[in-house]
Amino acid sequence: MTELIDSIKALAGGEANITSFASDDSSVRLVVKDRSKVRLEQVRVLDGVAKATLISSALKCTFVKEGKELMGKYHELAGEILSNVGGIENVKSLRHCITRLRFSLKDESLANDEVISNLDGVIQIMKAGGQYQVVVGAKVDDLYNELLDEYQVPGVGTVDADDEPAAEEDDGKKSPLHSLMRTISGVMTPVLMPMAAAGMLKGLAAFFASLGLISATDGIYQLMYAVGDGFFYFLPIILGYTSSKHFGCNEFTGMVLGIAFMYPNMVSLSSGDALGTLFAGSAFEMNYYTTLFGIPVIYPLSGYTMSVFPIIISTYFAAKFEKALRNNLPDLIRNFAAPAIVFAVMVCVQYVIIGPVASLATSLITFVVNSIYSIPTIGGPLCCLVIGGIFSTLVMFGLHWAMMPISLGNMANLGFDPLVGSGIGGFVGLGQGLAVALRTKNERTRGIAIPALVSQFCGVGEPLLYGIQIPSKFLYVQNIVFSAIGGLACGILGVKQFTNGGMGFFSLPSFVDPVSNDAYCMYAYAAVLAVLMIVAFIFTFATYHDDGCYLGKSRSEVGK
Repeated sequence: MTELIDSIKALAGGEANITSFASDDSSVRLVVKDRSKVRLEQVRVLDGVAKATLISSALKCTFVKEGKELMGKYHELAGEILSNVGGIENVKSLRHCITRLRFSLKDESLANDEVISNLDGVIQIMKAGGQYQVVVGAKVDDLYNELLDEYQVPGVGTVDADDEPAAEEDDGKKSPLHSLMRTISGVMTPVLMPMAAAGMLKGLAAFFASLGLISATDGIYQLMYAVGDGFFYFLPIILGYTSSKHFGCNEFTGMVLGIAFMYPNMVSLSSGDALGTLFAGSAFEMNYYTTLFGIPVIYPLSGYTMSVFPIIISTYFAAKFEKALRNNLPDLIRNFAAPAIVFAVMVCVQYVIIGPVASLATSLITFVVNSIYSIPTIGGPLCCLVIGGIFSTLVMFGLHWAMMPISLGNMANLGFDPLVGSGIGGFVGLGQGLAVALRTKNERTRGIAIPALVSQFCGVGEPLLYGIQIPSKFLYVQNIVFSAIGGLACGILGVKQFTNGGMGFFSLPSFVDPVSNDAYCMYAYAAVLAVLMIVAFIFTFATYHDDGCYLGKSRSEVGK
């Protein structure tokens, strides 16, 4: 095995061309700097290699064991899905998110909806944004890799890259809202899990401090807080990377622009004496501490830490600029001149134009949100009622991405997000799902409900939403009503979220104030969720009947 791996490395361009390497008994995966140096055909004919694929810069080789190719546990399901979407010849590209395989098909009419919907392991199918989406839950990564590695389906990963397959999806007929949602989704999806983990560590540190178990001076507190708070502090650099992947430019271009926003000397400018102030005394107040050719270099009071839109917009224009330069500069100087020109121009543009304009827009959103929330007696409860009630519907249409930048903006400007309610529907769903699992006599329904409960506990709600609630219709409406009531209760109690951390039950520590270590909001939120789960369980257990759930039935049976 060692000799085989050494041979693969050599044919991949040698150690100098390999940036990462991982292997197990069944396969080896490595990422290369220059894919042109990989001799793929020679790798494929190596004795002991069953399959070899080179996708983007990742080379994966599956080994042969005892004369037989090792198959993944989802090999058969992946083949059934592929066959019933019209085969590989009907697939333009495949991408995936947390729970869905997202096919871009040449002819969607060739897909057999009924067969795919009834495959064991498939929860639901959706058709949106020019994509044929197969909801499969937590096994999405395994199925995606199986389709790419074993069936040679062209894949583009978790990021909706601005490449040819993505561009063809809607044949150019995309609404501005769809394009905006797709951009936010493509940029934010890759960072969701690391963001959740970082926020959870930050929240847990504050929670343990509130219990007196640790103090803010302890090493464990400082280290965990460094990870948790550091992720959000340097978020523009992280989003610079994902934005570059999405817009199709060099990943380091976006990162460098993010670094420019976070450079210590620029950040420290705001601690000195301002040369002038714009919109003084208003919610949009911005100071400037230096000038560029006489033009004020404006720095918002909240700075650019935790900011989202400035770096995304900057990277978008940088990608266009970089592409134009690479197409027009002489080959001899293109590789170093293009990034140098992009950096020099875009850093000036982002500080003088993009940053201030994006910050004004963010401040406007924060101002409107805070103004409504601050309406005496009814403001807070009304906002949270609406968000709690509509969030599941936003998820269904992919519009929930619009809430994340707003939430991060509130935390950056206010220190907290008062618009809680986004996670309430998931906890209501836990009560509903448990009742369905205990009440149903339909094995297929139970087979979907039990794993969906595990996913929902961890904060991934699509399996329960698409597999149980929406097909039942009544459960979906019931979830909306209970979630709205929960949002109303949170608004009345003044619950606030202080960091975007954790998912499902692991989100609770994000309601602890990391400044004062006050855990009131967490306890109030937990109490609301506990009551809702119990009520949802009792109500669903008392009212649910399989006749109201169409899972496991054919369309002809549903119509009877």
